[in-house]
Amino acid sequence: MKDLIFKGGRVIDPANGIDEIRDVFVHNGKISLPGEVKADGAQVIDAKGLVVAPGLIDIHVHLREPGQTSKETIETGSKAAARGGFTTVVCMPNTSPPIDNAGTVELIKARARDEAVVNVYPTGGITVGLAGEEMTQMGSLKQAGVVALTDDGRCVQNNEVMRRAVEYAKMFELPIMDHCQDYNLAGSGVVNEGIWSMKLGLSGWPAIAEEMIVARNCLLAEKIGWKIHCQHVSTAGSVRLLREARKRGVPISGEVCPHHIALTDEAVQDFDTNTKMNPPLRSQKDVDALLEGIADRTLSIFASDHAPHCDYEKEVEFDYAPFGITGLETELGLFLTLLVHKKIITLKDLICRYTVNPAALVALPKGTLSPGVDADITLIDPDREWTVNKAESASKSRNTPFDGWQLKGKAVAVIVHGKVAHNEI
Repeated sequence: MKDLIFKGGRVIDPANGIDEIRDVFVHNGKISLPGEVKADGAQVIDAKGLVVAPGLIDIHVHLREPGQTSKETIETGSKAAARGGFTTVVCMPNTSPPIDNAGTVELIKARARDEAVVNVYPTGGITVGLAGEEMTQMGSLKQAGVVALTDDGRCVQNNEVMRRAVEYAKMFELPIMDHCQDYNLAGSGVVNEGIWSMKLGLSGWPAIAEEMIVARNCLLAEKIGWKIHCQHVSTAGSVRLLREARKRGVPISGEVCPHHIALTDEAVQDFDTNTKMNPPLRSQKDVDALLEGIADRTLSIFASDHAPHCDYEKEVEFDYAPFGITGLETELGLFLTLLVHKKIITLKDLICRYTVNPAALVALPKGTLSPGVDADITLIDPDREWTVNKAESASKSRNTPFDGWQLKGKAVAVIVHGKVAHNEI
């Protein structure tokens, strides 16, 4: 394995409080000290004008394997992740069969070892079959290698089951990640309840359907004293609930996905099924609240909720199309364009939400450029202008509403364990 020297880049490593021009050295696949690398035998990468960051982490990705490989596989999903600048992804358990037992975890890990170009960490179900009724064998899931528990794609409705699940998860030091949706309140909703649902005659999905579960999770996290992470937060009320709880020191966190700040429910007016997602696109008021929550660090993690679907699944009436869009290859560019270049947050703040914060939540030895850790590195050109072209995606699916968008900022190279996984410098 060749030693590497990244010369003259702007190194941003929030875990170590670093933001300065310096060189980064890689020896035997690990971040190393300068004296451990001989310049005459190393591959020198000119990083001038680029940001050298710890490998980015996305903790909310649907790789669809096993059982739904017509949409995505571990191989294709990992290639999409590398193109998007990610060295690590955490995959969700709503596969077929679901990841609710140690055997399926081992299958995911084996496929990842053989086929993935980035690190892949599995999550396990909170409940058997993600059915919300019977808790999984959390101890065996932890031993098999899951990094968190979630029924993502579904939400545990029984509060007693959820309480016991959080108590057991605390025993095994596994964070809970929750898809916040009260089924009774959401009903048959397919778009945000508001002016556009009325105009289009589509079933409305009220914001309170999310906020009710966020409130429950805040109370459970406070009572039990354990980490609950609210996935894809989309409403002003959810941001307010999380902000108030975090101020009290409650171990609750929330993530935001780029589509929930890039688009509002107005985008559904043409019945484009690539604007149908769960939770739905919300109002401008909700988008403004999300931006405030990002700016004041209430929303501490960024993620894609990468949800690939086949073309024929989306090419149906709006009501019948599946929820979700792809996101691994566009999320960094969207956040750079919408947040950093608009000066809502700094570049260091963005990198923090993709490195040290998600790594801390799911206890990964990632998200830092400290000497001795795996050499997972993302090189970013924050000023590169590019156009989203879904036809060039590495994913097996093309369900994105951002095709043709002009973005500013892109990952140009990804190094995983000291090896180049993607390079377009």
